[in-house]
Amino acid sequence: MSRERILDAAIERIASDGIDAVRIARIAMDAGVSTALVHYHFATREALLAEALEHSFERAGDVRTADTGQRLRDMVEQCLPLAGDQEKDWVLWVELWLRAVRHPELRPTAAHLYARMHTWFVEALSEFDCDADRVADRVLALIDGFGVRALLGDPAMPVERAREEIWALLARDLGIETVAGAA
Repeated sequence: MSRERILDAAIERIASDGIDAVRIARIAMDAGVSTALVHYHFATREALLAEALEHSFERAGDVRTADTGQRLRDMVEQCLPLAGDQEKDWVLWVELWLRAVRHPELRPTAAHLYARMHTWFVEALSEFDCDADRVADRVLALIDGFGVRALLGDPAMPVERAREEIWALLARDLGIETVAGAA
C-alpha cells in the first residue's frame, strides 16, 4: 500500500513540478511516508518516473466491454489529454520523452510502455478486418501528435477536434463509416 501511495504522490508531484524539480522528500511528505522508504523502492528519479508511468498505465488501461467499437472508442478516449488524471498522465509521458532523449537508459522504458499500448490496441483492432499492427501504430501516432497539440492548448486543436480527427482516420483504416459512439 505504501508503494502505491508513493506512486500516486509521484504522479501528482511530477505532473505539477516536472521530474527535474521533484524532491524525494516532498513526495515522501505527500505520500505520508519516510524519505528512506521512497529511496528503498526507487533508487533514482528515472526509476520513479518509469514506475509512475507504469502505475498510471495500470490505472487507465483496463477497458472492458462486449462491443468492440465501444471498447475502441473508450480506449482512445482514455488516451486523450482530458482534464484531470489523464492530463497528468500526459505530462508524465512528456517528461519521459524528454528524459529518454537525454538519458538513453530510459529508452527501454519508453519502448516497453509503447509496446504495452500497441498490444492493447492490437487486441481491440483484431476484431476488425485490418492490419491490426499497422493500424495500432498509426492510432498511437495520431494520439501522440494530436494529443500534444491539445495538451499545449493549441486553439486550432482542442481535445474535441483531436478526437474527431483520430476517429475520422481510424474509421478510414478500419473501412467503416464511423466507430460506434464516436463524436
